[in-house]
Amino acid sequence: MWQPEPGWHPLPGGTGTSTLGVWRTVLGDQPVVVKRLVAPGPHDPAVLSDPAHFAYWRRGADVLTAALVERTPGLRALPAAVEEDGEGITITQEWVEDAANSGLFCAHGLGRFAAADLGGVRWLARDQLRDRMRRVERSGGWRTLARTPVADVAAHLWDRRESLLADLDAITQVAQHGDPVPANLPGRLGNDVVAVDWGTLGRGPVGADLGYFMLTAREEFEPLLEAYLLGLPDGVGTAAEAALGARATAVLTVLNRAEWALARVAGGEGALAGKFRHPAVAPHLRALQRQFPAMEELLGHRS
Repeated sequence: MWQPEPGWHPLPGGTGTSTLGVWRTVLGDQPVVVKRLVAPGPHDPAVLSDPAHFAYWRRGADVLTAALVERTPGLRALPAAVEEDGEGITITQEWVEDAANSGLFCAHGLGRFAAADLGGVRWLARDQLRDRMRRVERSGGWRTLARTPVADVAAHLWDRRESLLADLDAITQVAQHGDPVPANLPGRLGNDVVAVDWGTLGRGPVGADLGYFMLTAREEFEPLLEAYLLGLPDGVGTAAEAALGARATAVLTVLNRAEWALARVAGGEGALAGKFRHPAVAPHLRALQRQFPAMEELLGHRS
C-alpha cells in the first residue's frame, strides 16, 4: 500500500473523495508538493469514473501528463512528474510560492484563460454547475434555507434553476479552471497566474470561473467583472454574457453551500436561527449576504 515518506509535511485541505493527501517536501534542493490520488473502488460513486463529470478522479493528473495548460494564456500550470500504479496516481510538482496575487490580477487572468484552446480532449469537465444542482436536488433541494429569512428568494430561484441553467447553456462556452479559489491561484509568472489543482478543468459558460472566484475574493463584483472583461479577448463572449455567467454561477453556488452548511447543524438542539453564528455556518452566510445584489439582478433577469 502506498504511504507518504517520513518527514513529509501534510498540507491543510489536501484530502477529498479521490485525494488521499497533499504533502510538502524537498527533493535535492527543490521544494516540491506531492499529491496522491486514489483510484475508485467498486463501491465508490460511479461519477468518479465518468470522464465528463467534474469529480472524475484522474483528471488533474491527466491534465499535467498532457501538458495541456503549461502554455495557456492567463492561467498556467508548472510541469509535474506523474506516476501511476495499481492503487492510484502520485503527482510531484514544484512548490508554487505565494505571489500575493490581487483579486483583480486573478480575475484578469481568468478572462484571458477563457480563450485557451484545450483541443478535443474527451475528459474535460462539462455541466459542472448542473451536476452540482442535481446533487442538491437528490438531497431534497434548499429545504433548510426555507426556514431562514432568505426563504422567499431561495424558493423563487430554486423554481427558476432550470431556466437559469438553460440561459447559461445558451451563452458562449469557454475554457474554465473549474475551482478558481484564491488558494488555487497562488503563483505568478510574468503576466500569468500560476494555478494549481486542475482536477475540474473543462468548459463552461463565459464568466462562470469569475462567479466561483468572487465568492472568496476580497474585491467586489463590479471591479472584478471589469478586470475579467479586460482580459477577455474580443469575440469571446460579451460583457452581458460574462455578467450573467458570473452572477448565476455565484448565486446558485453560494445557496448550495449555505444549504449544505445549515443542514449539517439543523438537527441539533435549539432553534435554527441560533446556529447562524456557528463557525461552520457563519462564513457561508456572510458569503451569501455578499451576493444579495447579484440575486436582485437575477430576480429581474428574464430568459
